[in-house]
Amino acid sequence: MGLVRLGPRSKGWAVGGILGLAVLYVVGVFAFGGAGWFIAPFHDGEDEPEDTVESVEFHRTTYEEFADLCEAAQNAEGTIEALQEERKAATAVRATQIDQSITALKATRIESVNAYNSKAAQEHRAPFRDKNLPYRLDATAEHTTCAH
Repeated sequence: MGLVRLGPRSKGWAVGGILGLAVLYVVGVFAFGGAGWFIAPFHDGEDEPEDTVESVEFHRTTYEEFADLCEAAQNAEGTIEALQEERKAATAVRATQIDQSITALKATRIESVNAYNSKAAQEHRAPFRDKNLPYRLDATAEHTTCAH
């Protein structure tokens, strides 16, 4: 008789153990964030990370970066003009130095223009194309205009 009663009791413990593990599993899933897909429609998104492309700081620093690159091109142009003026009355040795400086400044200007144009072509910088700065700079132009 004792053996007959032991069967249903062990089945009860087995069912209870399985239910206990299932409850423990569900609690674990919620505790460790595995149910985000389930609660996502009810979540208001307060703790989502900030979109840096849309931040005010990103706008400001990107605009300043464009302005600095355009200004660097203009500064190189101004220095080239000043050196060309100086070259008119320079000695042969100084003229050679001036020519080397002008070549270096032309390369620096082209680097600034290329950096400007490369960044202007990037999609996440698109909001700055229609600001006060030009969409592209012309590397072959004698003078760069930074503001419209």
